[in-house]
Amino acid sequence: MPRAPHYRHVWYVYFLELNNKDIYVGSTSDLRRRIASHAEGKVPSTRPHQPSQLRSYVAVETEAVARSLELYFKSGSGKAVALKRFFP
Repeated sequence: MPRAPHYRHVWYVYFLELNNKDIYVGSTSDLRRRIASHAEGKVPSTRPHQPSQLRSYVAVETEAVARSLELYFKSGSGKAVALKRFFP
């Protein structure tokens, strides 16, 4: 049976639901640390809208792919896709 590929670093595109019901999209190589930063109020753009809840995330192989997906999910069509697929 073939082994699954092993990647040194995984990047994440994540979706937080803020307390005002908005969805925040971000990317990081350390999801736990980044979610903790949001919860601790260290991220200015989400600080006024805590508590937040991690609703979904996507793991990808490179930072470039993560940043590209983050930009896409922040666009009008990307936001529509994310809402339809990740937040039924």
